[in-house]
Amino acid sequence: MAATKRVKKRKAKQLNRSVAGNTVLFVIMAFCAVFMALPLVMIVNNSLKPLDEILRYPPKILVENPSLDNFSDLFVLMKTSWVPFSRFILNTFIITGLGTTGHVILASAAAYALAKLEFPGKNVLFQMVVLSLMFSAAVTAIPNYMIVSWLGINDTYAAVILPALASSLGLYLMKQFIEQIPDSLIESCRLDGAGEFRIFWTLIMPNVKPAWLTLAIFQFQALWGNTGSTFIRSEQLKPLQYALGQIVQGGVSRAGAGAAVQFIIAAIPILFFIISQSNIIETMTTSGMKD
Repeated sequence: MAATKRVKKRKAKQLNRSVAGNTVLFVIMAFCAVFMALPLVMIVNNSLKPLDEILRYPPKILVENPSLDNFSDLFVLMKTSWVPFSRFILNTFIITGLGTTGHVILASAAAYALAKLEFPGKNVLFQMVVLSLMFSAAVTAIPNYMIVSWLGINDTYAAVILPALASSLGLYLMKQFIEQIPDSLIESCRLDGAGEFRIFWTLIMPNVKPAWLTLAIFQFQALWGNTGSTFIRSEQLKPLQYALGQIVQGGVSRAGAGAAVQFIIAAIPILFFIISQSNIIETMTTSGMKD
């Protein structure tokens, strides 16, 4: 009987959807997709345009005479700098990799403690986490700088990585997902003699993989676009975004090299997203686990 009712409800929903309505929805979605993809298409095409096409007015979206000269010009240009371009790329990967990995692990571990363990002040701590989400990065910029200076880690990788580890958004996101894991599973592990760290690593993390992969993408994007200008002064420690700013400030003659850097900066996060997109969709649509 229950199966029959479900089939009838499904048929009723199908009857309520008209061909005209589906066509309108498809057209709207196609328009939104093209509109959102347009900046990415322009970034790719600009990186392949000769300088005369980049400076053409009115500009054209698609390249007419594709060339890789912008990338070769970029590396030739950076060879004259006392900091090679490869160093900027290495700095960006170090800051992004360590910051993203550390934040995912720390946020997940703290979220597990807040979601599944009992200790005094747990609710107060979580309310502080929620309250911190109300403040923008500009509000906490001066306190962050004072703390980093007090720790004596200014002008180091740690000056950018440490504030990223303490992001409260990741903790909030992970706690909401870890709470959906049934307590009976955790109790079963404890009865089998598993410690809290083993429960966290072998039970919690695999079951919330879509959540921490989504968190990793958000953090990766934030750190990949970081200029490091607030804490890092040494040229040899600056990330890729700083190199882009320096190239663009060189004037129109460096427009091609700037377009090549923009493509490199955009390509890595997009590739990371493509690899993990199925898990992101699962994060957005999951209804959680139930006892």
